[in-house]
Amino acid sequence: MVNVSEGRDQPTIAAIAAVAGSDLLDVHTDPDHHRSVLTLVGEDAPRAITVEAVARLDLRDHRGAHPRFGVADVVPFVPLTGSDLGAAVRARDEFARWAALTLDLPCFLYGPERDLPTVRRRAFVDLAPDVGPAEPHATAGAIAVGARLPLVAYNLWVDAPLAQARDIARALRGPSVRALAFDLASGVQVSCNLVDPDQFGPAQAFDAVSAMARVTRAELVGLVLESVLQSVPAHRWTELDLDADRTIEARLAARR
Repeated sequence: MVNVSEGRDQPTIAAIAAVAGSDLLDVHTDPDHHRSVLTLVGEDAPRAITVEAVARLDLRDHRGAHPRFGVADVVPFVPLTGSDLGAAVRARDEFARWAALTLDLPCFLYGPERDLPTVRRRAFVDLAPDVGPAEPHATAGAIAVGARLPLVAYNLWVDAPLAQARDIARALRGPSVRALAFDLASGVQVSCNLVDPDQFGPAQAFDAVSAMARVTRAELVGLVLESVLQSVPAHRWTELDLDADRTIEARLAARR
């Protein structure tokens, strides 16, 4: 799930996505966050996407709700069946060395050493890039390059003021959940990364938030593993914005 800092210019998003070819499994675009999430397979597509994002985007013109410090803001490598986290770490490190050498981009690593929120909080403050220049690229900023297990990015809109949504986000945070609250044009949103979705997935997040405020809309960002989908009763899929076509396994099968 490569996170690109463009969520409004559809021709530009399409042009960036196109360079991934058949390695592109999904594109999720959010104009409020001014961000697109591209679900990719392999190690070549993230490089092609990053090159295109750097060529087309300028962070100096960027205004969006979501925290960001680069045009190719987050590039995670995620092991699937037949791989492991060690392989993802090796792919991460090779990508970071390539991005620094080829594109002159500062790269901050996250994964076993530290998590992404730590990188966001400390980058260029008391944390220097692991690879690449010491200062941000003039137009492209920097990249957080990660190695992690599969997670679910999940948004819930609530009928509540922002202050209450922030309280909800704080209450949700823990080993299995990262959460932030936003006041968007589309409403007040609790935005979650479900980092252990087999234990605490979309249904648990929806129900936990519903216990504190009325949920008006749910949104899956990108794809989920089949195991996550199957842990949810099928009669709840529509309510939770889930679907059999929106699993990684289904898109990989279609690609083959």
